[in-house]
Amino acid sequence: VRNAYDNAIMVVGSEIDGKASLLVMVGERLVNEKRFSAAAIIREIAPLIEGGGGGQPFLATAGGKKPSGLKEALEKAGSIIRGK
Repeated sequence: VRNAYDNAIMVVGSEIDGKASLLVMVGERLVNEKRFSAAAIIREIAPLIEGGGGGQPFLATAGGKKPSGLKEALEKAGSIIRGK
């Protein structure tokens, strides 16, 4: 997806075996021109699933033990993206 859309941001959340997972992808153009960072977004939303994570400006992941926090984490990611 990142290679096909250089101006896209994708945030995905899932529950697998009772644990929460998050993935943030940021297109190259947004990283370079708008200074978005997938790693920065993950650091802000991971605590909502009682987890942690990291990665690169283009792609970051997090895992946590609170799947019930996924909706709030995705909403917060949207607010971060809209606010930049």
